[in-house]
Amino acid sequence: MPTKPRTRLLYVTDLAYPARGRRYCDEDIFLTARLREHFDLALCHPLDARALMPGFDAVVVRNSGPVLGYQQAYDEFRAAALAAGTPVYNPLTGRADMAGKQYLLDLTAAGHPVIPTVDDPADLHLLPPAATYAVKPKQGADSIGLTFTPTPSGAPGQILIQPRIDFAYEVSFYFVDDAFQYALHAPDPARRWELTPYEPTAEDLAFARGFIDWNTLDHGIQRVDACRAPSGELLLVELEDLNPYLSLDLLPEPTRDAFLAALIRSLRSFTSGA
Repeated sequence: MPTKPRTRLLYVTDLAYPARGRRYCDEDIFLTARLREHFDLALCHPLDARALMPGFDAVVVRNSGPVLGYQQAYDEFRAAALAAGTPVYNPLTGRADMAGKQYLLDLTAAGHPVIPTVDDPADLHLLPPAATYAVKPKQGADSIGLTFTPTPSGAPGQILIQPRIDFAYEVSFYFVDDAFQYALHAPDPARRWELTPYEPTAEDLAFARGFIDWNTLDHGIQRVDACRAPSGELLLVELEDLNPYLSLDLLPEPTRDAFLAALIRSLRSFTSGA
């Protein structure tokens, strides 16, 4: 019997993006080298994804940098992929960072354990009292435009306002589909990307899984970023469901291999109908 052709993946990345404290290019070079053993794969810049994707069975969006820098091209890519029915991994139905920052407001209003967030200075009374507030553009990314002030101001609906929390540390939980893979934390709040392995408690995992369930993605890589509040509880900082950096270089080899195996299974399941 003839051998079934291998799935053709277009892997979207910006190898030259200057991420602070991270090496996007190293991670994607490593990932594509391993994925190429199982798929026919080609890399492209996010600005080229729309033009090139008709030649592939599916598109994998990875370390492509904040879409804020190429918003029009990304919007056109999304529209073209949806119109053509081209599978995109992560699926374009994500409700978190993929769709903007409105989810932080929605989760706050629904009473989820998230850093309380409003988007109008007139609603400051809805937040816990704080000496200083974090203010950033609602359409921002990667801490672009972040400021701290005791008197937040800005156009309603265009900014996010949160109380500045004196948290103990940040911790990130990494999932493939709905399966937890590993956790990393930054012991020093001032050094976000100096990460070390973290052994989550059952309560930690229940916290993280609650947001994975909320997002309802059947497939994909997601990173749940949280901070340990002074009260001891975890609060959501961000749910990254578009192109989360994975810090694979910090993992012990068995953990990294287990993650890769989970990713390959997920991609095969996701593209089985492609």
